[in-house]
Amino acid sequence: MLNIKYELVENKKEKPDWNKLGFGKYFTDHMFIMDYNEGMGWHDARVVPYQNLSLDPACMVFHYAQEMFEGLKAYRTPDGSIQLFRPDKNIERMNNTNERLCIPKIDPSDALDAIKAIVAVEKDWVPTAEGTSLYIRPFIIATDVMLGVHPSKSYKFMIILSPVGAYYAEGIKPVKIFIEREYVRAVKGGTGFAKVGGNYACSLIGQEKAEKMGYAQVLWLDGIEHKYIDEVGAMNVFFVIDGTIVTPALDEGNILPGVTRNSCIAMLNKLGYKVEERKLAVEEVIAAYKEGKLDEAFGTGTAAVISPIGFLDDGNIKMTINNGEIGPVAEKLYNTLTGIQWGREKDDFGWTVKVV
Repeated sequence: MLNIKYELVENKKEKPDWNKLGFGKYFTDHMFIMDYNEGMGWHDARVVPYQNLSLDPACMVFHYAQEMFEGLKAYRTPDGSIQLFRPDKNIERMNNTNERLCIPKIDPSDALDAIKAIVAVEKDWVPTAEGTSLYIRPFIIATDVMLGVHPSKSYKFMIILSPVGAYYAEGIKPVKIFIEREYVRAVKGGTGFAKVGGNYACSLIGQEKAEKMGYAQVLWLDGIEHKYIDEVGAMNVFFVIDGTIVTPALDEGNILPGVTRNSCIAMLNKLGYKVEERKLAVEEVIAAYKEGKLDEAFGTGTAAVISPIGFLDDGNIKMTINNGEIGPVAEKLYNTLTGIQWGREKDDFGWTVKVV
């Protein structure tokens, strides 16, 4: 059991309107911090008032981007209790990212203790409105004061919390996606599989271009041939082609192994759908559309859960999918997955973890 010290505030913030949360705009009263120093390991776990950080301008995180982050949620169930959804998978991915970036791993049980502790302290911040949740953002930054390119010998592990509504203003309504052929997000051997800020920083230019044209997200292609589908900016992606559900395989390490993606594949297999994880060329999707075999498309991710794709733009061809409406597979996944997360449906997979 992680030994956590508590310093709690006396005057708490006023809670926002649960029906007008947006995403990532509000933050709770407290945060979790734990330090790492070479020779001591991870130590001094504490829950403290939410506060600004004081860091030297030469901290290595500012110059060499040695940092990682994760994202998961806490949900309020119909009986008023609070639960997490598959936190073990987020912690596993966190440590995989740490390994790739030469950041010391955190004992999985300590990481789970930290998450549960801060959520328990902030239980009143888990919103009650339909479709809302408490977003959990664990992250690690390198804190050595040194202008030299090598792994840091000191770090801070922190967790902040934000009550959130829908990631997209459209909610579960289908979104419009632009296929990006100029820029790339990740390549084999890089950090595409890791949850690092650099992946998102290099994707901003494509996202900005798409938004100026009226699109919600970018569909990224592989960084070598610009031929195979990787993922959408904030989501993994699935296509239903002639009744078969196809999603890009993870074996080359350039796609983020999403927890929601993994959960959807497990649910689809249980429901008896045919699912294929493989390389998927964008031209195969276009050909399926032209032949009337592209039944539906959707993205999956912690923030948006399931996001139907109603329109794909490849420049020369613009594809309206399933009449711009949510398809039956995406709707089934959304209802089942959110039912488990919010405790409205039985969890036959053993995915939920109770906090309080």
